[in-house]
Amino acid sequence: MFKGSLVALVTPMRADGSVDFAVLEQLVDWHVEQGTQGLVIAGTTGESATLTKAEHMEVIRVAAERAARRVPVIAGTGSNSTSQTIDLSLAVAGFAIDAYLVVVPYYNKPTQEGLFRHFTAIADAVDKPVMLYNVPGRTVADLQPATVGRLAAHERILAIKEATGDLSRVAAIRDLCGPDFALYSGDDATAREFILAGGVGVVSVTANVAPAAMAGMCRAALAGDAVKASELDEPLASLHRHLFVEANPIPVKWALEQMGRIGPGIRLPLTPLSSSARSGVSSAMRRAGIGA
Repeated sequence: MFKGSLVALVTPMRADGSVDFAVLEQLVDWHVEQGTQGLVIAGTTGESATLTKAEHMEVIRVAAERAARRVPVIAGTGSNSTSQTIDLSLAVAGFAIDAYLVVVPYYNKPTQEGLFRHFTAIADAVDKPVMLYNVPGRTVADLQPATVGRLAAHERILAIKEATGDLSRVAAIRDLCGPDFALYSGDDATAREFILAGGVGVVSVTANVAPAAMAGMCRAALAGDAVKASELDEPLASLHRHLFVEANPIPVKWALEQMGRIGPGIRLPLTPLSSSARSGVSSAMRRAGIGA
C-alpha cells in the first residue's frame, strides 16, 4: 500500500454550492507539486454525504484523471448501506483509482458481526484494495481491533484509517493483522506518534492547507527520525486542533478560501465558519507559516 501524507481532499464549491471542477483540478496539481503522497477523494472531508451519486462519481473521475497516476488516488465510496456502497464502488471501478476508502456505516450502529459482514461483502464485490475507515466520533459504531484482525484475512482488505486517536490501537491491530497490513492515522494531532509507533502514514485534513509540511513530517517519522518529525510537527500543532474547532470540513474550507485556493461554497447542513472561530484558525495558520 501507499506511505506518507495522504490528503483527505476537500471538494471545492462555488458560492451556490455547485462543485467547481476546475478548482478541483488545480488542487490536485498543487498537491502533487507540494509532495503530497496520495489523494483521498470524496471522503468525509470531501462532503461525500451531500454529493449526489452523479457528483460523487464525477469528483472521483476528474480528480483521478487529473492525477494521471502521478500519485495514488483512493476513492471514498462508503456509506451506511452495504448495497449502495457496492453500487458506487463498482460505478467508479473503471476510473484511474488505486483503492477504496470505506467508512464504518454511520447511524445504523451495527454489531461487530454486522461490520465484519458489511466489509466482507464489499471486498468480495470489488477488485481493488479496500481501506477500512474507523471514525466512531462520527459513526458511533467502533470497529474493534479483533474485527479488523478477522477482516485482514481477506485478500483485498489491506489497510485501515484509524481515527480514534488511541495510539494503543497501532500495536493491537499490528499484532492481529501482521506486518503487511497498512495502518494510517486518521487523527492529525497524533499522526506523528502513530507513524513512529508503526503506522505507515496519515489521511490528513491538515495536509489540505499545509501539504509540504505534512509530507515532510511523515517522511521523517517513517524514517524513524523522531526528533526531526517533532520539529516539523510542532508548528502544525495548533492547526491540527483549530481545523476541528467546528465540524470538519468547515474550518479547513474557510482556511483554503483565505489562502485563495477555493471559493466559499459549502453545503447544508454545514455552514461557513462562525466569526468567533476565525481568529483562532487564522492564528494557527500564521504559526504554521501559512499566509492568506
